[in-house]
Amino acid sequence: MSANSSDTPPTVEVVLVKSGRTKIRYPAELLADDGTRVTVRAPWAGEGVRDFGFVRFEPGDVFTEYYWRDRWYAVKEVRDAEGVRKGWYCDITRPATLSGGELVVEDLDLDLWRSADGTDVLRLDEDEFAASGLTTTDPRAATAAQNALDTLELLARESDFEALLG
Repeated sequence: MSANSSDTPPTVEVVLVKSGRTKIRYPAELLADDGTRVTVRAPWAGEGVRDFGFVRFEPGDVFTEYYWRDRWYAVKEVRDAEGVRKGWYCDITRPATLSGGELVVEDLDLDLWRSADGTDVLRLDEDEFAASGLTTTDPRAATAAQNALDTLELLARESDFEALLG
């Protein structure tokens, strides 16, 4: 089978930018693009294990990632190597762009975690966001980021969170 076979899933390069610098870049399988939302799947792209205390990301984990061109967040479903869902890690970002095979997302420091059973919903990195200076340098983006975090938290606590991804 050739590399250009229709059986070969298309790939994109996910580029996560933070403070004007590329934080991480990794290949991902393009699952869907409806013009508004882009869905990709990729193995854990970090080196080794990252233990947050409430979840561990480790080699073998698989992330199904949902990015919107019109929303200020990205949602990443995390499963272990056996396919058991760990939960959802949500990044507050500027709306994503997909061009020339690169899916570029600018991280705005705020994050949210929702455990697989929905019992734990944690707002993360609000101190990093405050220290970023975004409220001064780009007040409109800062407000959009804070609103996105509030929206995601509400969905994670009170709604059918998974419907967001359906």
